[in-house]
Amino acid sequence: MQRKQFLKYLGAALGAAAVPPVLTACGGGDTAVSVPEPLPGSESAPVLLPALSAEEIAGLYYMREEEKLAHDVYLALYTKWGAQVFYNIAQSETQHTEAVRSLILAHGLEDPAATTAPGVFVNADLQALYNQLVDMGQRSLVDALKVGCLVEETDIRDIEKRKALVIDEPDIVQVYDNLLCGSRNHLRAFNSQLVKQEGVYEPTVLTQAEWDAIALSPNESCKG
Repeated sequence: MQRKQFLKYLGAALGAAAVPPVLTACGGGDTAVSVPEPLPGSESAPVLLPALSAEEIAGLYYMREEEKLAHDVYLALYTKWGAQVFYNIAQSETQHTEAVRSLILAHGLEDPAATTAPGVFVNADLQALYNQLVDMGQRSLVDALKVGCLVEETDIRDIEKRKALVIDEPDIVQVYDNLLCGSRNHLRAFNSQLVKQEGVYEPTVLTQAEWDAIALSPNESCKG
């Protein structure tokens, strides 16, 4: 997603007036995102998979950092508000970004986030978005939960776009499908907490029908 369009979504999604924060504690993590099992006898030396297209490589690099962005934003907001939902989902995001990292290494590529500190990104647009999201989430707990909703609906759309560019790589499709499942669960968790705070989120990336279909449905099992 282009930075200008995403920042427009930020303004629309976080325009509600702040309300006094009420700390809550609830779960929000999902099951671990799995990556394809290593081939027999490959444990000691990784087996490199076939070369990828430029679009597939770009997709992996972007998703590696976008999942890291979600993790880093949620830890920053947990530090600010202490709401357990941010900590729980940050732990799931660690699994997500590690799943993408495993794909990157399996295909013989360099990990763009191998040495970056929390809150630091190689992609300049993601760096700007991280700064903007954390700033928005400082206003109130309600705004912080809206940031979570925005990150997750954006993540869903971005994964779908990158999955559509995968030609014949079942390992990438499997991980992307698991990331989508996890993001849907995260969206449900943030929306549930937002409703408890009497907040209302109006989707700006997904359609209202797409949002309702996810937010109003039960959690999924994301194994496999």
